[in-house]
Amino acid sequence: MKHKKTITAAVAAAVSSVVLISAASGAYSYTLSDLQQLQGSLVGKNALRTGDDVNGDGSVNIFDLSILKQRLRADTGEVTESSYPTTAEYVKLQGRNLQKDGITWLVQSGSAAEFTVTGTSAVLSLAGDGGVNSDPDYRPRYAVYVDDTLILDKTMDAASETVTLFEEGASRTAKVRVMLLSEAMYGGIGVREIQVTSSAAVPVKPAAKNDLCIEFIGDSITCAYGVEGASNYESFKTTTENFSKSYAYLAAQQLGADYSAVSYSGHGIISGYSSGDKNTDSLVPDYYTLTSKQSDYAVPWDFSVRTNDAVVLNLGTNDINYVTAEFETRSVEFTEGYLAFLKVIRENNPDAYIICTLGTMGGEDLYPLIETAVDTFRTEVDDKIMCYASAVQNGNADGYGSDWHPSAVTQQNSAYVLADKICQALGMESSQIGLDVAADGVYDVTMNTEAGANAAFFVGYDKSFWVNMVEGGDSADDIEALISGISLKADGTYRLQFDYTTNVDVEIPVLVRGSKEYFSSSVEAVADKQHFEDTFTVSQTDADAEIVFQLGGLDYYNVTLSNVKLVKIG
Repeated sequence: MKHKKTITAAVAAAVSSVVLISAASGAYSYTLSDLQQLQGSLVGKNALRTGDDVNGDGSVNIFDLSILKQRLRADTGEVTESSYPTTAEYVKLQGRNLQKDGITWLVQSGSAAEFTVTGTSAVLSLAGDGGVNSDPDYRPRYAVYVDDTLILDKTMDAASETVTLFEEGASRTAKVRVMLLSEAMYGGIGVREIQVTSSAAVPVKPAAKNDLCIEFIGDSITCAYGVEGASNYESFKTTTENFSKSYAYLAAQQLGADYSAVSYSGHGIISGYSSGDKNTDSLVPDYYTLTSKQSDYAVPWDFSVRTNDAVVLNLGTNDINYVTAEFETRSVEFTEGYLAFLKVIRENNPDAYIICTLGTMGGEDLYPLIETAVDTFRTEVDDKIMCYASAVQNGNADGYGSDWHPSAVTQQNSAYVLADKICQALGMESSQIGLDVAADGVYDVTMNTEAGANAAFFVGYDKSFWVNMVEGGDSADDIEALISGISLKADGTYRLQFDYTTNVDVEIPVLVRGSKEYFSSSVEAVADKQHFEDTFTVSQTDADAEIVFQLGGLDYYNVTLSNVKLVKIG
């Protein structure tokens, strides 16, 4: 009650000054900053100001807030041409940015300015930095979206550019987003101003902030290096690097979250990419607290600008060559360096849940070191931390980007997994959309020995499932190849897919079952590899379902099942 009394006293103290201007309140010019001030006043975060009494009745309350919102939405009836700066009053800034000489510079992968604009025409004014003088394949790349439709995707090649958001015509309100698609070291994009012809009281407003905010720390994988490359033999270009196809951006979108990225290709924890020697010029921990490593923007970053609910750390891939060259000693160095960086992350994000991962481009030797660092962090600091091994990319099935980097398919699959992990960490309900719910399933074969069934099986590193039938028994269900321990959600729609081949022609029944049977079909297997894919909807939640391949009834043959997935698609 003490806090409430303080607010009431503040309102009472402000009444006399408010009354003095109440007669002229209709002429008072309000901005979005005034709205933010009033909202803060009503909850006791800001000191009351005279202008907070919008209706001039001597009290500051919810009625003033309602009236002010109406005024800011109002049409003045007078069409004017105005320019608006890209400050926080008018745009929502995603990611790290820098205000410099009246320009907002978007300087990290995915950094963006988002706003709504109301008017009969609107133009966005942009600026380029030194990156415009680079080779055409290495200039900063950016995109502009209007109402979520991409209207421009190009590299910045001039010191100044204008982008028409919509032409002269009937008044409309449009959502706009301008985003830096390439990474920090190749330059930023400056957003100067929004020029609009409008009769709206406030033509330009920031996009609404989302409840959740996630920071992503990484290397080229996070930057989406080469995600649009023609082949794995193509070298790096900013023209094929696109953060909007990064697992980081896609996971944030899936969760409806705001985001920030700190990512540099070739960088690591204790060594950047090398042939085995130590590369200390490319260490993310050295630059994490800066807005950008790039010299034009290398100023301290203000972590109070937006509080992160989760921080995702995906580093270690570029350390691999250095660490494994002398693993016994350098593994200790890596673990200590990783732990030290975790502590820096915690210092700057005191309330965030930290999620660590590694593995998309390999790293099976280093991942256990990350587990050790995370366990030590739990002991020495706190337990708001977890780690998981990312699935190694399957280039044969999903393709590669430039220089063997993850393809768009791999990035999307990684995003599905990460979104689920973030939900687990923050105690949120996961939709599991896009998740292969069989990814952690247990592979086994059961045999009806009473019918004489006998089979051997082997599961490969890529989870290919090889089964050799010696004696098939009497019927198909006398030998069953199982992937069990699968959790299904009520009303969920799933896609079952797999490749298969046999050394004889045989029909194989395929089931998904748990407390009941949810799906059944069959495939005609032959020597040539074939692909199966079908969808079904589950009527109830089942925490212990299984995929079943019935292989009995025939002696002396073998089956190979590969790329088996059960993906939730709805």
